[in-house]
Amino acid sequence: MSVLIEFSIFPMDRGESVSPDVAEVIRMIRDSGAEYRLTPMGTIIETATIGEALAFVERAHALLEARGCGRIYATAKIDSRAGRRGGLEGKVAAVRNRLDAGA
Repeated sequence: MSVLIEFSIFPMDRGESVSPDVAEVIRMIRDSGAEYRLTPMGTIIETATIGEALAFVERAHALLEARGCGRIYATAKIDSRAGRRGGLEGKVAAVRNRLDAGA
């Protein structure tokens, strides 16, 4: 199974720039060894189970709490598909192939 989770999480009580806190969340994801993509609006991670995907959100929340964040905002979208592997790359490749084919 392939589970893609796209989520964003950030403190709401840190003023205008939250990049120091977001960088720590991304560091946690990177150091986990999970395949991920950082985008301007969030991060996409591929895992084998929904539980593993949601654990990243929980770990990110705990990390921000430990950094003293008193108010945290998060959103998440999940796409799970049995029998799929490599969804993070495969979904994008499928669209690119259609674009290249003129479809």
